[in-house]
Amino acid sequence: MRRLMMIAAAVICLAGCRREPPLHLYEEAEVMSELPMVELALDVYWDYEMEFGLQYDWRSEWHFPWSDETDGPIGYTEPTLFQLRRYYTGSVPYAPHTTTYANVITGMRFIDKYHWGFWDFLVWNDIVTEDGVQSIIIDEQTSLDYVTAFTNQTMSTARYNAPQYTRSFYQPEELFSAYSQGEEINEQLDGFTFDAERNIWVKQLNMTLTPVTYIYLTQVILHNNKGRIASVDGQSNLSGMARTVVLNTKVTGEEPITVSYTVAKRNNCDFPHADGTIEKVDIIGGRVLTFGICNNNPDKITRIEQVNDNKHHYMDVNVQFNNGMDSTIVFDVTDQVRRRYKGGVITVELDMDTVPVPQRSGGSGFNAVVKDFEEVTHEIEM
Repeated sequence: MRRLMMIAAAVICLAGCRREPPLHLYEEAEVMSELPMVELALDVYWDYEMEFGLQYDWRSEWHFPWSDETDGPIGYTEPTLFQLRRYYTGSVPYAPHTTTYANVITGMRFIDKYHWGFWDFLVWNDIVTEDGVQSIIIDEQTSLDYVTAFTNQTMSTARYNAPQYTRSFYQPEELFSAYSQGEEINEQLDGFTFDAERNIWVKQLNMTLTPVTYIYLTQVILHNNKGRIASVDGQSNLSGMARTVVLNTKVTGEEPITVSYTVAKRNNCDFPHADGTIEKVDIIGGRVLTFGICNNNPDKITRIEQVNDNKHHYMDVNVQFNNGMDSTIVFDVTDQVRRRYKGGVITVELDMDTVPVPQRSGGSGFNAVVKDFEEVTHEIEM
């Protein structure tokens, strides 16, 4: 299997032809499409350029002791199955779609008949989960010109986008897409090259298969915890993220939602300081997939000034203290999310010596670091 880090190409091959053109010219011809697999590492996709030309080193920021064996893969996994949509626009390139040819690519090659003329191609990975349950819903019915992905609401309360959505949403699975328009398959085989070994004509489509779901690694560093926060209930939320994404354009929707995900608490973790000393801290960490910031296409963004984001982003964690009382801690992570518009590490630090232990369940004593949330009664000093 050919392995690529960023680019997946689609190859159209005219099969069953003699070596010497011209071919027997019919109104349509049998065409073979090849779709190589794609492998995408976080190091490659999180290609932010920092100050002085330095690249983003997420490992230097990530202190939670993640284990692929117990926590699952931290980065993207290689897709093995693809959905292919072909749209024939006749003699007019970039015309509105009137007909869809839907196919599933189970290997690297696909053969079917194509009319002479112009075609648009949309590819995304078919989602395969261990339990067979898929959170992402693909909408192909609303418009033939745009395929949209979204998820539905959970049963958990979401405080930070009410009253529009009073419940959080399921996080999407890893989703990649590529789209190419105005590809011509003509009788003269313009743009084709001949593959003598396979005795076929080949046309290269320069399609880039990249994520449309974005990974955030969140961590709450608990300094001087001393057992005060004893555990977490495993649930966390990240708000202000897009509800939908269009697979053709990779532009996210305008509606903000809260995405629910799981976290865990690890004790006695190493936390390095600038002076070279190592502090033992407790960390609450997790991995969340989202459709990203609303109304943006991260593939088109090259610097933070291009990020279009007027939403607030809050991260909350449900914790239990050593006296049996529970509470929800809320952090404003807006600036970090905007800086990491393609995903990345989100870090908040909390000095537990400054946090009063609640005396009743539900967060008496403190609620959040968010000042503009109407239920906030106290602010955590950080």
